[in-house]
Amino acid sequence: MTRPVQVTVLGGGSWGTTVAALAARNADTLLWARDSEIADQISREHRNEPYLGDHDLPEKLRATADLERAGRHADVLVVGVPSHGIRDVLTQVAPHVRPWIPVLSLAKGLEQDTRMRPTQVIGEVMGGHPVGLLAGPNLAREVLDGFAAAAAVAIPDDAVGRALAPLFASNRFRVYRNDDVLGSELGGVLKNIVAIAAGMAEGLGVGDNTRALVLTRGLAEMTRLGEAMGAKPRTFAGLTGLGDLIATCMSPLSRNRQVGERLARDETIDEVVGTMNQVAEGVKSARAVVELATQHGVEMPIAIEVDAVVNEGRHPRDAYRGLMQTMAAKEHAAG
Repeated sequence: MTRPVQVTVLGGGSWGTTVAALAARNADTLLWARDSEIADQISREHRNEPYLGDHDLPEKLRATADLERAGRHADVLVVGVPSHGIRDVLTQVAPHVRPWIPVLSLAKGLEQDTRMRPTQVIGEVMGGHPVGLLAGPNLAREVLDGFAAAAAVAIPDDAVGRALAPLFASNRFRVYRNDDVLGSELGGVLKNIVAIAAGMAEGLGVGDNTRALVLTRGLAEMTRLGEAMGAKPRTFAGLTGLGDLIATCMSPLSRNRQVGERLARDETIDEVVGTMNQVAEGVKSARAVVELATQHGVEMPIAIEVDAVVNEGRHPRDAYRGLMQTMAAKEHAAG
């Protein structure tokens, strides 16, 4: 007989805690939180009030601030820390993790200096482990409230994907599989840029037609860059592409959309970021995405304007004027 699978989730933010709650219903799950007070509250009170308010968490879910303990516990390691912190956390935990166990990323950003995707960073720091991601149109509070939702496990080896998917699934949370790690991961990164643009549209009150324009042309930009980098175009029509894009752009719960709204209402980027208790990955990824687009010769006017707003102080009103001056070409051609 073999013992039940043990899951470790690194990251005590809203989505890391939510994924840990999903896993705790199916497996022995330990959540690592950097803040010991949050870890204690999860274990004792079954809540994470700083990030999830009064939402109840499974009593079986345990938490720790001890990274070594978290690493030694894992048969499956889930990385839910923000993209800029992944390398540091994994460098510390790697010596305590057993060889060959699967590692899944939840992060939706790029490492700024290297422009590496989270799974690339994981592969570099933890060589020899099967690496993939869990992603989809998932707003943490709605998942915890029991609304129906779905995600995809993207990992090259479908046998591993088949083993991992049931760890997070429930009758309200469906988990699909695919093998396009690159496309699935890029979808999560790029939709945050479009979500900032969508939030800017909301804050400026430009109307539903313009918001629809931003979403559809944003999806075109995502697909163009993904295809140029070697991803499967159809991935961007799925859960990790269009699905995640819709949820992030349409929901007022979306952090990246909130950034755009507040910038359009004349707050500075420092004011916006300084008052958010979680990372809006699109802010940190915007410049790296524009650099990737340049590297691959892909036109991404929405990403360029968002980068100008968050990194160069351009007002969203001027960004939208710039977008409307972009000459329209064939809808399905580059441009």
